[in-house]
Amino acid sequence: MLFDAHVHLTDREYSGYVPHVITSLRAMEIVACSVTVDTETTLRSFDLFDSCRDVVRQFVGIHPEAAARDDLEKFKDIFQSHAQSIDGIGEIGLDGTYDVPYDRQKQVFNAMLALAESAGKPVSIHSRKALDDVLDILPSYKLKGVLLHWFAGSKKQLARSMDMGLYVSYGPALVYSDDKKVLLKNTDRERFLVETDGPVRYSRCFESLPAISSSFLVSVVASSARVLGISYEDAVNLLERNSKSYLGRA
Repeated sequence: MLFDAHVHLTDREYSGYVPHVITSLRAMEIVACSVTVDTETTLRSFDLFDSCRDVVRQFVGIHPEAAARDDLEKFKDIFQSHAQSIDGIGEIGLDGTYDVPYDRQKQVFNAMLALAESAGKPVSIHSRKALDDVLDILPSYKLKGVLLHWFAGSKKQLARSMDMGLYVSYGPALVYSDDKKVLLKNTDRERFLVETDGPVRYSRCFESLPAISSSFLVSVVASSARVLGISYEDAVNLLERNSKSYLGRA
């Protein structure tokens, strides 16, 4: 079983062929951790995936880009009323590049972490240009599983993340990026996951098509196996153990 640790299946890019995506996930034995970015995509997730719990894990959250426009209290009410459908909290976090007040981002991020703590759910975190702040905030909460999705920090930040017992994930850029390969080599083997971050398009691989778990993930796993010097089968088994541990399903 493979796990796509971070994908946006509620994105409008997938509109019209979600049933095909679900069929493909089942055929290839892939579980997708589908993240949301605001209240709208969260409600869409419940409509689309409540009947697909075998291959979709529903992560819901307010992305830092939506922090200023989304209604935090409304989101909390929705979270409580759909608690049985929720497998994790994400995509949440901080971003130093957005034109969104940073204090508001921190307010929403802390609120999302508090929800995760109270519900005992894993989190999927966005940390672009804000990783040190994220790492400073996380110890304030007792969290079951923490993923720094699309890890792009330094080796020093990676070492700190490993010391904190966090998970990090790598995506299709691992196919061609030497920097990502170096980071993976320095990652604890029990703490790395793979993702597609679909529907992101990758200009240096996959012909800039929108990412789909069932057509991209195998290449990411194969690349991770080559970087680590292990067989593809061993990489699959390692990633399955890591993913289940992160999701609290070991």
